[in-house]
Amino acid sequence: MRDHVRLALSGYRPAEIALQGYRDSAVLVLLHEQDGVEHLLFQVRSSSLLLHSGEIGFPGGRRQGEDGTLLDTALREVEEEIGVPRDHVDVLGQLDDTLTFSSNYRIRPYVGALSLGPREFAIDAGEVHELLAIPLRFLQLPEARGWYPVDRGGVVESTPAFLYREHVIWGATARVLDRFLALIEVPA
Repeated sequence: MRDHVRLALSGYRPAEIALQGYRDSAVLVLLHEQDGVEHLLFQVRSSSLLLHSGEIGFPGGRRQGEDGTLLDTALREVEEEIGVPRDHVDVLGQLDDTLTFSSNYRIRPYVGALSLGPREFAIDAGEVHELLAIPLRFLQLPEARGWYPVDRGGVVESTPAFLYREHVIWGATARVLDRFLALIEVPA
């Protein structure tokens, strides 16, 4: 699967959005093999955080002054949030930028794979409530997709979402995930 993902991303030219009033951030769509099955890692954000508390997202965060590139941001955040050193991540490519509408972030998503097998993760409890490993094959099934109601200033809209057990992945994370799955889709 990883070779397929690498090949799918190798010729892809991601759309990059100008920063223009947004804050810079980066995330890592991270492949992790468990018991011979490829998974994607997500984190449930801590309820104590001011922005996006309790929501599900990819490991990542805001760009800091010491980050040379947005890829450096994604790799630093993965190490801080879930304890994966950057030299344990094989970066496979970049996806289209996406925006958050409530917190004004431009997110640059990268795709990577853990280069080493089974591991213990060192979760930063101040930022991460729970780490979710969701089978990639499940996320590719039509039944993984659904809708989630979002209140936008008194107007409730339904937004595309991914549903896994009791978890709902929506917003910018769902948009990044949707684009990733479309790029790696195997034609019938």
